[in-house]
Amino acid sequence: MEKTKSTFKTKLLRPAKADTKDPWTFVILPKKASDILPRRGRTTVQGTLNGAPFQVTLEPDGQLSHWMRVDEKLRKAAGAEVGDEVTVQISPVEEEPDPAVPADFQKALKQFPDAKSGWEKTTPLARVDWVHWIESAKQEKTREKRIAVACDKLANGKLRVCCFDPSGYYDKSKSAPEEAL
Repeated sequence: MEKTKSTFKTKLLRPAKADTKDPWTFVILPKKASDILPRRGRTTVQGTLNGAPFQVTLEPDGQLSHWMRVDEKLRKAAGAEVGDEVTVQISPVEEEPDPAVPADFQKALKQFPDAKSGWEKTTPLARVDWVHWIESAKQEKTREKRIAVACDKLANGKLRVCCFDPSGYYDKSKSAPEEAL
């Protein structure tokens, strides 16, 4: 199966709430570019930014499209500055990689062998959704509760997150960063 590729031009943006220790930028994908992707939630793509290669996991923007974080290394390799128009080419990866598991969730999985066993039976896409659901909690108390619920569900054979909109479209839990002016 040949991968679908999308090429587009967009503006390189700086987030309004940026950490000065980690100077990153971002681009918002046009909806047409997101439409070629296999899902509206987090999804991994490979491609180029002004010819510089990358592989990243796109984030949902809550509008049935995606945005992409551009770290300083990629920005420099692309020879781009904030405000520049950049050329982006993307295509979905052949197989979704396992997500980075947050340390607090890793610790919980180690404490509950049945939950860890359930986790190991899930697919990479299901794992992406579990991690996304946990990370989308806005308060620490909610995050802790979600980790406990995830462990309970995984231990009891529930391998997918139920009733979670990974695109953020219906609950508006996800959106692209606000652009710095």
